Amino acid sequence: MSEVKIAAETRTEFGKGAARRIRRDNKVPGVLYGHGSEPLHLTLPGHALLLALRTPNVLISLDIDGKTNELAIPKAVQRDAVKGFLEHVDLLLVKRGEKVTVEIPVVAEGELAPGGNLLEHVLNALPVEAEATHIPESLTVSVEGLEAGASIHAKDIKLPAGVSLAVDGDAVVLQVLAAQAEEAPAAEAAEGDEAAEA
Repeated sequence: MSEVKIAAETRTEFGKGAARRIRRDNKVPGVLYGHGSEPLHLTLPGHALLLALRTPNVLISLDIDGKTNELAIPKAVQRDAVKGFLEHVDLLLVKRGEKVTVEIPVVAEGELAPGGNLLEHVLNALPVEAEATHIPESLTVSVEGLEAGASIHAKDIKLPAGVSLAVDGDAVVLQVLAAQAEEAPAAEAAEGDEAAEA
């Protein structure tokens, strides 16, 4: 996984007014925490951060005030519900070689067995433990030829070297649901109503 370098500034102003001023300058307020250290309040460049966050669990190399460099991964991202712009980000401090628990997006590939069955993502992301600088971007799972009733459990997913499950191996990640006729229940209900009226 590549590192994304972002220049950050420490901030001393807090509250809604200060946050609004930061966002007006196309920047994002954030907090860096972890390793038992005091939370560090930061101002981050909005566009660079937005691009970085397109990669799940991106490893960010923070250049703080041009003095210190820290590695971090995003832990919580708040976006405007309507416009989608970043409102706030919480970053977790990590060290090289350290293991962290993160959620990796699960990507299904292949065609289900014929019959119009549906693939349900019970877990869109799989909780795993991985070395902070080697977090996989996604996990690909083949669903080729699976029929209704089939399911893929966490333990069935092949993980890269150095990555281990952080969830029960029997947890269902994907399952195939039988195709259902949409009109049948409504028609049966109507017939039932007519029978009740007679």
